[in-house]
Amino acid sequence: MKLKKISEPTAKMCDELKLVGYRVLCAGEKYANEIPQASKRLVNRLQEIKNVKNSELQYGVFIVDAKNEQEDGYWVMVEVECFEDIPNEMVTIVIPSQKYATARYEGPNKGIFEAYEELHNWSAEQGYQRLTGKWHVEKFEAWHDPNKLVVELLDTIQ
Repeated sequence: MKLKKISEPTAKMCDELKLVGYRVLCAGEKYANEIPQASKRLVNRLQEIKNVKNSELQYGVFIVDAKNEQEDGYWVMVEVECFEDIPNEMVTIVIPSQKYATARYEGPNKGIFEAYEELHNWSAEQGYQRLTGKWHVEKFEAWHDPNKLVVELLDTIQ
């Protein structure tokens, strides 16, 4: 029997997200190192970001099938009520209200790919189509220890 990596998957609509943070763009094998560094920079500069909704949550966002250079990469961000006086070197993204296949994952960062595979399989079994050209979201409750992540995976679907 295969060990389950995620909580019970579900489908849900999520409201628009206004996000502020850092874009990480590097060679594929370097993301495992660069993303945690961007996360630490964001935590260290959190007090500079105005209108933060919840400083205990961090978001990772990406487009699976980026169509151009502007869409390529991974963004480490926090949610804000509205954009105001964005700190130097940071960027903003607005993610529209979308439908997601979602599940909670707790464990080491190296297991997240298997967790996504489970979520994708569940989505397909339910008859949902993945929208790989749209924003996908990872909502982190715990990210400081790469061996003890707590994250809600939000995979955009139709």
